[in-house]
Amino acid sequence: MNDKKLSVKTKLLFGSGDFGMQVLTAFIQFCQLAYDTDVCGIQPGLAGTAILVGKLSWDMINDILFGWLEDRTKSKLGRRRPYLIFCAVPLMLTFWLMLSLPTGMSNVKAFFAIIGTALLFDTFSTLVTTAYSAMTAELTVDYNERTSVATYRMMFNIAGYLLGAAASFLLGDIIISTFGVTKQQAYSIMGLFFGFLACLSSLIVGLFVTNKPAVESEPSTIPAFKAILSVFKNKPFNRYMFINLFMSCAFTVVMTVVSYYIFISLNLTGSFDFLITVGVMMVVLSVCIIPCSKVVMKIGKAKTYALGLGIASVALLAGTFITKADSGNTSLTLMAIIAVAAVAGVGFSSQWVCPHSMIPDVVEYDELMTGERREGLYYGVNCMVGKVSGALGSAIVGWILEFGGYDSTLPMVSQIMTMKLDYSIRFLFGILPAALLFICIPLLMKYPITKESHAAVLEELRKRKESKVKLV
Repeated sequence: MNDKKLSVKTKLLFGSGDFGMQVLTAFIQFCQLAYDTDVCGIQPGLAGTAILVGKLSWDMINDILFGWLEDRTKSKLGRRRPYLIFCAVPLMLTFWLMLSLPTGMSNVKAFFAIIGTALLFDTFSTLVTTAYSAMTAELTVDYNERTSVATYRMMFNIAGYLLGAAASFLLGDIIISTFGVTKQQAYSIMGLFFGFLACLSSLIVGLFVTNKPAVESEPSTIPAFKAILSVFKNKPFNRYMFINLFMSCAFTVVMTVVSYYIFISLNLTGSFDFLITVGVMMVVLSVCIIPCSKVVMKIGKAKTYALGLGIASVALLAGTFITKADSGNTSLTLMAIIAVAAVAGVGFSSQWVCPHSMIPDVVEYDELMTGERREGLYYGVNCMVGKVSGALGSAIVGWILEFGGYDSTLPMVSQIMTMKLDYSIRFLFGILPAALLFICIPLLMKYPITKESHAAVLEELRKRKESKVKLV
């Protein structure tokens, strides 16, 4: 078991892999529902339901299946790198297809078009992200070094988020004005560009991060069904899974509804207003990543995570009460939402650091139980929970928007803002996600894996490996 420090070059190369994938993830979280409703003219309830149905079918199975498959992979390139290399181009093409839907489709055609393109994209997205995430646990077994790797990774992650979320609406406007294309064509061009960035990021890690795994292990031999069931016997992972369930749903609700909140409830109609609001949150978040990692060293991953979610919850609740901007003076409202975004960025920085360094610790706990390292399976289950809960969040936004009277035949900035629609959007932006985040806090405060307990697990694993060597 090798716990040596990784070079800065390795951390940078590995971290760069998160850039392209987060461009896609951010667009899906922030803009996919808005794309379906405002570009394709699909009713929000129908679009949200289609997203959820897609996640509850093939998407729900493939994370676990691909994780188990990657754990059993034997190749000269290792267990993870083949998927990063050979799935990169299909990932690009399927994302492009997902943002090239025609306008004017009937409800039935729209429903199946959303599901079909999403399933194709998710297949290759899962193969890439599961392999990439599982590499985190293989690079190092050191508790603090994993936090360092996660910190480098999240710096690229945030840059991708800024492009995929904050800049998407503005980039769409620039493409339309520069090339004279329709809104639908502009988003198709943007889909190809974003897909190319993800393809490039995946290839960089697959081709250039060639470190020998920190832990020597044979491919898993546990049968698929038994392997999946055994995951749910891991008590720390079960607790983490519930945290991820509530956190992912809350975060997706906020990110999906924020454009509707800014353009409709706050009457800030410029794409620059959206850019600066989301941009400020992500910049503050990025600035806080290193301080957050320092806090982790002092009080541990779980408590730092709980503290951050508490701060984010307070910010979201405060944002619920920002008043609508007057048509002649929007500066006060813009300043208020920027302040809320900044405080939320401080809180959500823990979400960018802690989970990615907590999952690898669970892998060692599982190895102590089963005698096998199954990074892929655990990251697969984790991705499944995150995707399903995220899809549920998107569906909830779609359902409540339709309940509030959102008219998909009108652009977002031209919606007739009734009290019912306003209250629906404000509930989605503040009250619902804050309640979900508050549920996570006591679960995190009692999280069983600490720095000390993790060190004890590693020591026991080391003794087992030494005893096997002596017997041989």
